[in-house]
Amino acid sequence: MRALPAELADRLESGAAGLCHAWILTRADGMVLGFTDHDRDLVVEGVACRAASGWTAGAAETAAGFSPGLAAAVGGFDDAALSEADLAAGLYDGARVECRVADASAPGLSVLLWTASVASAKAEGGGFTLALEGPLAALDRVAGRTFGRSCDAAFGDLRCGVDVGAFPGATCDKRWATCREVFGNGLNFRGFPTAPGEDFLTLYPSDGERNDGGRR
Repeated sequence: MRALPAELADRLESGAAGLCHAWILTRADGMVLGFTDHDRDLVVEGVACRAASGWTAGAAETAAGFSPGLAAAVGGFDDAALSEADLAAGLYDGARVECRVADASAPGLSVLLWTASVASAKAEGGGFTLALEGPLAALDRVAGRTFGRSCDAAFGDLRCGVDVGAFPGATCDKRWATCREVFGNGLNFRGFPTAPGEDFLTLYPSDGERNDGGRR
């Protein structure tokens, strides 16, 4: 449950409050911009929030669930606020977005709804679209390497090291045998070919077999 300022709670109770949304965007370089869906500019949390921005509550409200990759904010370009040139330069990548609900007649009274960061930004249709991700998005990212028998490098990248030009039309199935025998690239194999698989639980030594751990 969100804690409301006592004065805002009183105004809501009396019906005197007129609520609107305000978005405060802080870029990585420290520049702060404000936007609102009210019909006039407001100052919220000390930030001038422009009414003529094109931002709407419905466009960004899906971010309240903190679902990574699903939320978006849209608006129109304004050279005095968010310009297409700055967007193209990547100045909004990673920016922090804070959404607040404020009393339009007393914008100093506001409550934080959610925070998010800009995962990507692009220009389209004469305006912009910011893809937002909530705080839980960090839990959705893969960290480290995959421990498995198959190679986890992309065919031909720096970790792989294979000159794809020398093998026109070739593809790689990520297997140790393919890397070693087809491409002669065993030294750069980025998997663990001797890692035990699920069948390891059912294996047992048999007479007449070579049980020195050297099989791959």
